Amino acid sequence: MPTLRQLEYLVTIADTGSFALAARVARVSQPTLSQQVRALEERLGTRLLERSAAGAVLTPVGRSIVAMARRMLSDARDIVALAAGASDSLTGTLRLGTTPTLGPYLLSPIIAELHRMAPHLRLHVREGIPDEQLLELTRGDIDVLLGPLPMAGDDLTVEPLFREPLHLVAALDHAIDADGETTRERLSGSPLLTLDPRHHLARQAAEVADRYGMTIAPDYYGTSLESLHQMVATGLGLTLLPSLYLRSEVGGAAGLTVLRVEGWRTYRSIAIAWRRHSPMSPAFKLIADHVQTCARRLLAT
Repeated sequence: MPTLRQLEYLVTIADTGSFALAARVARVSQPTLSQQVRALEERLGTRLLERSAAGAVLTPVGRSIVAMARRMLSDARDIVALAAGASDSLTGTLRLGTTPTLGPYLLSPIIAELHRMAPHLRLHVREGIPDEQLLELTRGDIDVLLGPLPMAGDDLTVEPLFREPLHLVAALDHAIDADGETTRERLSGSPLLTLDPRHHLARQAAEVADRYGMTIAPDYYGTSLESLHQMVATGLGLTLLPSLYLRSEVGGAAGLTVLRVEGWRTYRSIAIAWRRHSPMSPAFKLIADHVQTCARRLLAT
């Protein structure tokens, strides 16, 4: 029978497209990794990879086996967690994925409280692009994902947690009158700065721009909410910022004014997701309840 280690090496090659990169990720020598994959092919009696100077490409049967191997490796990690007694209590190390537009402004106070509540729990927080992290969740590379909806997956449990208001902001000395209600006509043609289009927040910004006749500034994609904050404060344009960012000590509203826009009701919905058959589901539900309570308290302050 194939070993889990051999399957792990095969999946790593599939993800990196290279024996050299896969060996680095797996922290083994390239000859060792190559030997194990060849042994796997001999055991299965079929070629799984097309090798070339440019890298390694999965054969059709290799793609099918990698898909099954991902599930097997994920199940194996869940078995280890279950054996460690983490299925019904907040213990051990959890790999939590989140978006950089949310994590830094929500997790800091939550993690401190969660640590007091569950001192034996360790959270390994990884920030990334939501769609990419959803794929990491289904692969088993992370255990739980906290981020904006939509999230979807046949094998996932998705728990909506709260709605977070989004605000249109401008520099303090912007020509738009911030004392009264800003109309669609006054916003028409204004440049709207956004993040990389792969972020959900950038997609919502594009919808807002279309609704109010603003123009997305393609030459000024921000790398973070902080970079958007800084660019807007210097007068480059307007942007969309989440309520938790504006209220946080990490972010804030220095140099900005929040515009009161006629008919403005813009939110994003935040949810938490995990693999449906994970034995740690009870622990994830406790975390979900805690995040929901803390977030609602922060937004009500």
